[in-house]
Order: sequence, then structure tokens, then C-alpha cells
Amino acid sequence: MNEGNLKPGAAGPWNFKVNGKEVTCRADVSLLSFLRDELGITSVKDGCSEGVCGACTVLIDGKKVKSCVMKTSKLEGADILTVEGIAADEMKVYEHCFAEAGAVQCGFCIPGMIISAKCLLDLNLNPTVEDIKQAINGNLCRCTGYKKIEEAILMAADFLREKREIPKDPDSITMDMRAKRIDAAEKVNGTGKYTDDIQLPGMLYGGLVFSKYPRARIDRIDVSKAEAHADCLKVLTKKDVPCNIIGHIKQDWEVMLGEGDITKYVGNVMAMVITDKKEKLDEIRKLVDITYTELEPVTSPFDALKGDAPLIHEDGNVMSRSVLKRGNADQAIKESKYVVTRKYKTSWQEHGFMEPECSVALPEGDGLLIYTGCQSIYDVQRECAKMLALPQEKVHVHAALVGGGFGGKEDMSVQQYAALGAWHMKKPVKVRFTRQESLNHHVKRHPMEMEFTTACDENGHLTAMKGIIIADTGAYASLGGPVLERACTHAAGPYNFKNLDIFGMSVYTNNVVSGAFRGFGVTQSCFAQEMNINLLAEKVGIDPFEMRRINVIKPGDILPNGQKAEPDTNMAACLDLLKDEYYANKYAGIACGFKNSGTGMGKQDIGRVLLSVEKGLIHIRTSAACMGQGIGQMVLTEICHVTGLSPSLFVFEDADTVRTPDAGTSTASRQTVMTGEAARQVGEKLKAALEAHSLDELEGQEFFGEFSAITDPLGAEKENPVSHISYSYGAQLIILDDNGKIKKAKAAFDVGVPVNIQSVEGQIEGGMVMGIGYGVTEKFECVEGYPKSRFGTIGFMRSGNAPELEVVLARPAEEDKLPYSLGAKGCGELCMIPTAPACALAYYKYDGGFRQSLPLENTPYSPAKK
Repeated sequence: MNEGNLKPGAAGPWNFKVNGKEVTCRADVSLLSFLRDELGITSVKDGCSEGVCGACTVLIDGKKVKSCVMKTSKLEGADILTVEGIAADEMKVYEHCFAEAGAVQCGFCIPGMIISAKCLLDLNLNPTVEDIKQAINGNLCRCTGYKKIEEAILMAADFLREKREIPKDPDSITMDMRAKRIDAAEKVNGTGKYTDDIQLPGMLYGGLVFSKYPRARIDRIDVSKAEAHADCLKVLTKKDVPCNIIGHIKQDWEVMLGEGDITKYVGNVMAMVITDKKEKLDEIRKLVDITYTELEPVTSPFDALKGDAPLIHEDGNVMSRSVLKRGNADQAIKESKYVVTRKYKTSWQEHGFMEPECSVALPEGDGLLIYTGCQSIYDVQRECAKMLALPQEKVHVHAALVGGGFGGKEDMSVQQYAALGAWHMKKPVKVRFTRQESLNHHVKRHPMEMEFTTACDENGHLTAMKGIIIADTGAYASLGGPVLERACTHAAGPYNFKNLDIFGMSVYTNNVVSGAFRGFGVTQSCFAQEMNINLLAEKVGIDPFEMRRINVIKPGDILPNGQKAEPDTNMAACLDLLKDEYYANKYAGIACGFKNSGTGMGKQDIGRVLLSVEKGLIHIRTSAACMGQGIGQMVLTEICHVTGLSPSLFVFEDADTVRTPDAGTSTASRQTVMTGEAARQVGEKLKAALEAHSLDELEGQEFFGEFSAITDPLGAEKENPVSHISYSYGAQLIILDDNGKIKKAKAAFDVGVPVNIQSVEGQIEGGMVMGIGYGVTEKFECVEGYPKSRFGTIGFMRSGNAPELEVVLARPAEEDKLPYSLGAKGCGELCMIPTAPACALAYYKYDGGFRQSLPLENTPYSPAKK
């Protein structure tokens, strides 16, 4: 790269090499745009366009550079390398090591990680862990917690240094073993396609015009100047939407607002502009002229509950309520030796998935085909069909790879607009959020304010609790109802309470919408309960560990919701696995948590898997969405365990509403149990068929597995209602060093029988780091209804400051295993639930400060006070 030969403002064209080939660039654009749009090199990902995430990292003359902030005018004579240009033998090493280590989850960050790893290993084949942490510190990952990526790079260094041969893949896989994920290679080498990687002939681009204010009356929308722009093909407004109200559960979310409407938050869409020149979108959008009468926003649930508050929705500002009562809490508290009452407050959290939302829609026959990265293709089909007033079968949805979700891709975001554009234009239309649009407009974790009273006897045995939970659901319902239910049903924690009185309310405001997020309300109520337990332990005069150990739920005990704990309940063993390290460290915090698997609560909850024998291979077909958690590997493992067949005989298909049966939304830690059991059942059917026929003789046949969980609704009049089909349990340890920095996080979890060890460990490691972010380092700011955060300022943890991570599993005895899914239970949400309160106890021990809000204040990670 000969920057010294280039004068500022010098005109192109510019000549340089990309992956060994001479190329010419005639426009001064970002290198990222040139690689993706002109050369079709899609391994370089646009995760932020701000030089923050590192997903677009390339090598320029052997040095790693974030291509989103590098202009092509700076590249005369440069030699650029992406993962597509790495030699085949070397790439095989990265494919093997990253898969073997379990370093690949959603995969969106991985090509950038490979480039940073190569930059290091080209110079140093004997790196230390610290060398690797420094090398990838510019690359964000929200899935893994970095540990397995670091292990993969160490392994790759060994393979390259010692010139080791890549071992052959095993002929069989079973539960509770290490195995390479079925989707790892394409995510490492960059051939896997995410939605934004899709390019179609004649593609048009849609851009959304958002509300200027969180609450305002729309007096006038003038699109004439935008329509007059030479590159504007169409401007769509509310009148162009056949059915303007959609929603994931509650139908309350307008596709667009029009003149006379009152905005509900800054994410409301006023208009959509369409062009065939992506670079002109912002220019055209700015020409849409909107006149408002600004109104005072309602930005607190308590203000929304005032008698003179304006109605945000016609049916009132209380979106949902939840009540859980057992026994007589008031009487038990009155008779208890020790009682603690405290108030707690938690704030928003940004999912930070690496792939911003994107959708592509195009005509298909007399309907539509929609490509999307989401948590349920059938949800997208249902909502887009409703919007367009079409039969659902006219909307065909196909899933691309999903670059992380964590709950944030359950709601529609851009899919409805791509569909609307394609329906009107009769051409392919792509709609994509920029990173800042994603931050400003997609859902967040619910802020909650809580008042908890917890009581115990003189020996520390918990007797009763009362709780009030007020959740800010923002402008729309999203998943606010079930999130509130989980916050309430899990509020007592994994403890043997007999008397409870919990009331919750989810309230509309003009803030950013709150929705599903890993932990699903339980992260918030767990924080409050665990903090109260710490205070009760002080009153009793026993250690916080011992306080928990004498109260945790055991098989046969009754859970807070009245459900009897099954034989697979292993909470006490989780605590015991952490005991020695807890007492060996001065500043160690501990906390417990539990989380349901499955939607439960009497609702329909079905997993489905279809196998079809095609050209000698067995196709696995299910709509269960993988956002990185490893659905394909989970289903493959269940089937291979039952049949004994080689994994090489299987093809895992993309989720598709034509090809794959509806397995429900990937939410509520449900897929491992629900679709896992369906996979086990269909595996048994295939095994039986193979006992009488060869695979060739089964050509063209299909085998179907379906599993439906039978549960009871909240408040069912039963002595021991079954709210959920299973629960996972766990405890976490946070250890501080003498400077107050987190030096280690350790988890001991009961997730039943692990399906794939790398996947289970990786989910938990990533969850712990995300939980540390929630508790200590991350802060999403929404001030008076206006989001104020940028991707680089939220405080996501990077490899350089991620602590040592350790995961231990409390496996069940053979006779105690869950009778479904070969004994496996969910772990994707549980893994971050106890983290924040464990951090809080560690800091309480460190400086004596009892903290009652998240993120924790006055830690070495806190921003300097102005």
C-alpha cells in the first residue's frame, strides 16, 4: 500500500491485488463495499461500518485492517487478502481447528477472526494466550466468550508448526461427546451465506424513514421531492399497506404511520423509499418532508400509570399483568425471624448480535419468496402474509444463516418492508438496517423495577417472599407478556419456598421496544432475589454459599410455581462443584439460577423433524432456527445416537416453509428438548426401517417425528401443575483480583445429558461473558425516548478483558435422566441468568458496597464520572 505516492483527492482509477488477482477500482468507496458489491467477496461482513466489530477484517500487505474504514483511494499497489485467498491446505487447518475447538457458533465474526489469527501466525507459530488475545482484540464476538476461539488459534498454530495431518472425521457420533459441528466449515471459509450476502439480478434497495420524535402528531408527510429524485423508483406510505397492524403475539404494531397518527417511539416508520442504487438511499430518504407537532413523551412506566397520562395504545397503558400466589406469604413473613425488603432496578441491554437485520424478498409465482435471518420462518410467513392480506401458503420463507439472535430476532424488523417493496415493485428488494438503525429501533432487554421481600427462620431456611415487578415494555408488546410471566414464575429462584405472592405489570411507554432477550425476564428477577438472600445470610450469621446450599431445590421439592421438581433436578450438585473454589478466594461471588425449557404454560409447544432419503443421503428437515446454538448438530447427534449411522450420510437443510415442517420458534430454550425429542423419535423410525431394508431400498421415503409437550396454564387449579416440561439449573462463581477486576468466571450447570460438549461449553462461556456485560460493563442509554448509544460505546467485552472461563457439568444419574431428547435440557438462556448477581456479591465482598441496580456502579469497569 503506497500511500506516500497518493495525493489527497487524487482521481482514480486505482489498481491493486485482491487474493492474488489484479483489480481496478474507479470510485473512491470503502474497501468493504468494493469487495462485497463489486467483486462479490462476501466473507468480509458489514457488522457496523464504524471500524468497531472487526467482522470486515482483511490483510493489506500482511497487516490486518478493518475494510469498512479503508478507502480504495488509499490502496494503489496494495496486496489484499480475504479468507477466500488463503491457500487450500492452510484453510483446511483453520476449518478443522475452529470446528474441533467449538469456536464456531453463529459464525458471522469468524472470517474476520481467521484473518486476525493468520496475521499473528504468519509471524509467530508459538503464540501465548496473551498473544492471541491481543491479536483478536479488535474482533468482537457475542456468542463464544472468546475462549474457544483462542483455543482454536492455539491448535491451528500447533498444526501449522508441526505440519500435522488433519484427522479423519469419525464414522459415528453419540450424545455427550466432542464432535465437529455440521455447519462449521462454511462459516470458517466464508462460503456460508447470510441474508446480506444474497445478490439477485435486478435487485432494488429499500430504505426506511423513521420518526423524528418518540411522541408527536404527524401533521403532514410530503414525499414529492423524494419521488422527483432521479434515482427514486417508488415511495411507499401507510396507504400502500394492505393490513397495517401486525405483531408477534399481540397485534399492536403498525407497519407504517400516516398523517394524523401519533408516533409511539423513534422506530416508527413514516415511509419507505426504493431505488436501484444502494448508495442513494440516504440522499432520497432525506427528501421525505414530515411536519410534526411534538408532544411530551411518556418515558417511565410509573408516569404511564398516572391518571392523567396519555394513552399510548387505545386499550390502555398496562400491556399485561401476571400473578403468582402459593400459601400465605403475609402470615409467613409476619412469623419469620428475619425479613429483608429492598428495591432493585435493571436497565436495557442491547443484544449486540454481530449481523444487523436484513431481508430480501422477491416475486414467486403469484406470491413472494422471502430470505431472512430470524428465529422462526413460520412467524415471518404468518406476519408478512397478514400484512399483505395473502394466504400463508403464498408467502414462501427461506432462512439464510443467522448471525446471532439471543431473542432479538423473534420480532419482525425489516422482513415486512422487504416483502411490501417486492409486492409493489414485482422485483427483488433488499432492506437492511445499518448498525445504528438496529441499535435505535430493534427490541432490547426489559428494564424492570422491583420491590422484593424475602424471609427466613432463625436457621436460614427460607419461609416466604413477596415481589412486585414493573416492566417497561416500550412502545409495543413484542414478547412483553411472556417475559413478565417468566420474571414472576422464576422470581423466587431455584429455592424451596412454600409461600409466595408475586405481582407483575408490563407497561407501555414511548421508549425503545423491549422484547425477548436471553434469560427472558429471569435475569432481572434473579438479580433481586439473589441480593436479598445475601442480606438474609448476614442476618442469620451464615455464609452466602451455605444459605443457598440449605435452601436449593431438590428432587421431590416444590418449585415456586407449584410444580414438583423431577428426579433430574441437580441444583445442589451444581453448588457443590463450586464450593472449594468459592472458599479459596477472598473476593468470590456466587449466585444460583434456573430456567424453563419450552414455552409451556398450557400453550401449544411442538417440535418436528422430517427425514427424507434422496440420492443415497438422508436429508434432515426442520424449521428450528439456528442463531449459533447448533440446531443442526443437536438434531444430527440425536439421530446418529439412535441409528448408529455415520454423520457423513446426512444433509442438514436450511429452514424453509416449503421443505421443512414447523418446529416452532427458537425461543425459551425449547429446541433441544422439543425438536431434540422429535429427532430421537424419527431416528427410531429410520432405525426400524433400516433393520428390514438397505438405505438404497428406502430411496424416496420420508420419516416424520413430532413431539408435543403437555403443560398447564399459569394459575391452574392443581396441587402440582406442570408449567414447563423441564428445567435447567446452575450456579456461577465470579472471582475478583486485588484490583477489583474479574479474573475468573466459573459455571456449574445441570443441563441434563450434553448433546455436544463443545456446543454446551461454548454456549455457557458466551453466556457468562454476556452476563458480565449485563452486570458490569455494558450500558445502553435511552434518554427521554431517544436512544443515545453507539456500537463502540456500549461496553461489549473483548478478548483482551474477558476473564478466565471454566465450565463444569453436573450430569444426571442414568435413572434420573429427563425422559425426552435422550436426557438433554436447554442451556442457552440459563448460562447468563446468575452472572450479574454473582458479580454483585463479589463486589460487595470487595468494597462493602451493596448495589441495587444494573449495571453495577463504582467498579473498575464503570465510566469515569464527569
